Amino acid sequence: MPEKLRPTYKFNETQLEQLKQIIPEAFKDGMLDFNSLYDALKDYNEEDSIEMDDNFYGLYWPGKRQAKRKAFEPPVGTLVPVKGDGIDEENTKNIYIEGDNLEVLKLLQKSYAGKIKMIYIDPPYNTGNDFIYNDDQKETTEVFEKATGQTDEDGTRLIAYSGSINSRNDGRFHSKWLNMMYPRLKLAKSLLNEEGVIFISIDDNEVAQLRKICDEIFGEENFVGQIVWKNKFGSGAMPTGFIGVHEYILAYSKSLLTNITRTLTNEERENYNKTKDEKFKERGGYVTQPLAVTTFGDRPNLRYPVTYNGVEIWPNKQWVWEKNRMQRAIENNDVVFNLQKDGSYNLRSKKYLIDEDGNERKGKPTTFFTDVYTQNGTQSIRELFEKLVFDYSKPVELIRYFLSLEVNDRNGDNDIILDFFSGSSTTAHAVMQLNSEDGGSRQYIMVQLDEPVTEKSNKEAYDFLTKEKKPLNICEIGKERIRRAGKKIQESANDTNKKQMQKDLISDNSSNSLTHILDTGFKVFRLSQSNYKKWQNYTGTDIKAAEDLFAQYENPLIDNWKEEYLLTEIMLTEGFPLDSTVAVIKDFKKNKVTQISSDFCEHSLFVCLDKKVHTDTINALTLSQHDIFICLDNAVTDQDKARLDDKGLIKTI
Repeated sequence: MPEKLRPTYKFNETQLEQLKQIIPEAFKDGMLDFNSLYDALKDYNEEDSIEMDDNFYGLYWPGKRQAKRKAFEPPVGTLVPVKGDGIDEENTKNIYIEGDNLEVLKLLQKSYAGKIKMIYIDPPYNTGNDFIYNDDQKETTEVFEKATGQTDEDGTRLIAYSGSINSRNDGRFHSKWLNMMYPRLKLAKSLLNEEGVIFISIDDNEVAQLRKICDEIFGEENFVGQIVWKNKFGSGAMPTGFIGVHEYILAYSKSLLTNITRTLTNEERENYNKTKDEKFKERGGYVTQPLAVTTFGDRPNLRYPVTYNGVEIWPNKQWVWEKNRMQRAIENNDVVFNLQKDGSYNLRSKKYLIDEDGNERKGKPTTFFTDVYTQNGTQSIRELFEKLVFDYSKPVELIRYFLSLEVNDRNGDNDIILDFFSGSSTTAHAVMQLNSEDGGSRQYIMVQLDEPVTEKSNKEAYDFLTKEKKPLNICEIGKERIRRAGKKIQESANDTNKKQMQKDLISDNSSNSLTHILDTGFKVFRLSQSNYKKWQNYTGTDIKAAEDLFAQYENPLIDNWKEEYLLTEIMLTEGFPLDSTVAVIKDFKKNKVTQISSDFCEHSLFVCLDKKVHTDTINALTLSQHDIFICLDNAVTDQDKARLDDKGLIKTI
């Protein structure tokens, strides 16, 4: 019989399978038995009388255990497409998602686990005034907001917004913030690929706590750096203490990072100004670096004489290179012998702007970042909207800098970038800007809670959205910023392409001119109710009531479900990304069959959601070894299911 399609998510399935291979005796009837696991590992545990908390170093706070569990609770909603709200929706790879990011991160797990190259987030700072996500969900079935914990039983919203109080006098001032961040970071880690890096903006209020939970989630060995960003070029008044003119960006990698580099600045390029060697002029100028060092331990193979003009030259401690490497460099004229006043020589190596492989040298990023300020972010918003519709937006140049970093010698110009606290969509702006500059094809996924905009919270944003007749929430600001920034970047790119084509025509080099296709579009999805009915446990003893309850679930779908919504849920359940190609196959005359395919997936989904799958459709259906046909369970007879099963893998709803 065909497999039943269910929107199930087991986030730790891989880890459980690995554990099962190592300690099979810890599993009983397919379930993990913690007592058996403890017995199998008891030789490695301390005495039972010693409390666990006394043995391990770490950060603990009220609610930490529940925060961990939140990351593994299955989602109760799904994402639905919002057609017409985006730009170039048929061709774009960019995604904008409206909804609570905890639920959204769960929904993205099957489709994007291990696929994200960089995550940048600017979470709400714990100042006591900024909104705090409250994830104490009270699940009911009547309203989706209750199911996702956005409202309580009385309809009161549990996700608080600007103006909510998280007072420092509250004993759980830090705990509330940590409980919000922990499960989101846990889920974010699983989305990163092996070379992925996450950058998190934070201020002094929680940087110490954030560092500790990131050490726990990502591992201390994967700490990349704590960057100090001088975010103000002026200073304000402070009643006590120091005037704050900086924030932090914490950087962690998914696995051990071996190298991280950046593009040289124009000023650094100008330092390569020594150009005496005509033989190597195609490699640009060069700088020199000392070849003798006094550090790096004591290595006898690095201590030897170099003979030049009859003079035997010894290092003051040791050379940077071993003897054969030094000899090759001398033969290639890559060593400079500087005669000193005392008749000795100082040896320096030449370092050309262009390396031996024809690539420009790279610089190393430092833990201090300046020359770009919060005021630059404010200016960008004013230029796009002609008014300040969003406060404290991060500058595009800051995020663009992190996007441009090369991790493990990869420039990542076609990677996926995620921001799940996207705010005014600065990250999307930065992705499009960098793609226009270097010809890259990076994609972005923006996630933002639909936080209300009120006249009190931001009058300029409120007036703008009211005038534009748009819903009064932050998502509308973010989407409009992408539209306006994308249009501006596209116009600039078109002008650049025109000028290049004119140059090519003049130089008769038009055959070599390639126009970069810049993606400034985006698709919009919104967190919504699942198309599947939520099971309600029955605890009574009335057999008739139990039978009636089971009868309600003969059809697992909610009433008045929409085909395009269910297609998206199927796509996510089966692990297909949101930018998958969704096309109706015209070869089928009696049924509507939709093919879902993606470069990330070796197989395709063939989905028919008609009330009846006709025999002609079954006869014409051709599946490859890994393709899957999905249809409604009551749309095919048992005989048809057997015939479909012979053609390949079939799943029913």
